[in-house]
Amino acid sequence: MRSFDELVAEAAAADVTGWGFGWLDGRASEERPPWAYARMIAERLAAADVALDLDTGGGEIIAEMPVLPRRMVVTEGWPPNADRARQVLGPRGVTVVQIGQGRPLPLADGTFGLVTSRHPIDPDWPEIVRVLRDGGTYLGQHVGAASAYTLIEEFLGPLPRQNLARDADREAAAARTAGLEVVDLRTARCRMVFHDIGAVVWILRKCVWWVPDFDIDRHHEHLVRLDRRIRADGGYESHSTRTLIEARKPGRR
Repeated sequence: MRSFDELVAEAAAADVTGWGFGWLDGRASEERPPWAYARMIAERLAAADVALDLDTGGGEIIAEMPVLPRRMVVTEGWPPNADRARQVLGPRGVTVVQIGQGRPLPLADGTFGLVTSRHPIDPDWPEIVRVLRDGGTYLGQHVGAASAYTLIEEFLGPLPRQNLARDADREAAAARTAGLEVVDLRTARCRMVFHDIGAVVWILRKCVWWVPDFDIDRHHEHLVRLDRRIRADGGYESHSTRTLIEARKPGRR
């Protein structure tokens, strides 16, 4: 394995825009939830007429879809991601809407038969209900409670074992309160392994909410200790949690 300084410098210089994780290939791994979300939405999008994908990142997952609806709209809040989504999805006729987190969707009521989102920041259920047609469906894969907590605690110290805002039952309750019928709710705990310290640095630069004040110099000693463990153990293990939620707006089918 290369030196600590080489691995950290490489990760510090790497691009972290978009929502792809290809840079980690061979350097980190994560189990996938058993429900195969990409395949699920590929089937739904192929059958949809008008669809919306929220918090699309750089458009990576929608770009993978072999068939898109007649009208496909995506939203993204971070300008570099929105720019990348336009480059990736624009040639396929997808409309990219850049919108700040927590702002109302600049989209008409009852427009979409399908709304999707992989790892939304904070689902705005009333807005989702508003833009769905009667009988329309929301299908999302969310980050679950206490995801990657053991890694995060290496930098922040002990945290509450449950992040209630990400709790599956609470999210389902919020969806119902907004007027949706939850028809499917599943959770999964997925093993993550980081094989070098560069992978840790890169993921903390990309997922900035994990360690909000992460800085290579400030957290140098934490990184050195983690690097020693990775070299001694052959990798660092943590776990992600994921929630699949499907909900329907009452009305005609």
